[in-house]
Amino acid sequence: MNFTINTDGASRGNPGPASYGYLIKNSDSGLILHQEGKTIGVTTNNVAEYTAVLESLRYIKKNFSDKHPHSIQVITDSQLIAQQLAGKFKIKSLHLKELFDLVKSLESELGKISYRNVPRAENYLADRLANQALDQKLF
Repeated sequence: MNFTINTDGASRGNPGPASYGYLIKNSDSGLILHQEGKTIGVTTNNVAEYTAVLESLRYIKKNFSDKHPHSIQVITDSQLIAQQLAGKFKIKSLHLKELFDLVKSLESELGKISYRNVPRAENYLADRLANQALDQKLF
């Protein structure tokens, strides 16, 4: 199957209360297959961004494993995450390297995955999911 995933992470404070959001679409039809937003405790924005990618790929592995290999485009408004996962930026932080390795392990099981960085305005649905999860937890 062909998927497009929009991902975003949020942290109010850095570190601070954090969450992630993602939505998975069928690339061919544009149909939203799944969307999720969850809190992840107190952490940094970069950890929240990586967690969004990781959890979205875990969802595909769990729910679409019978239809692989897949072609997946991950869209994020984090230039750092997109460039690191595409192999263009080095990873200096050990805790981000651990998340990077988990994502790369899933990649090898799922098929072809590409990463694209977009402005926040083009990623508003994932941003909204992450922020709604954080708002519900805080109030």
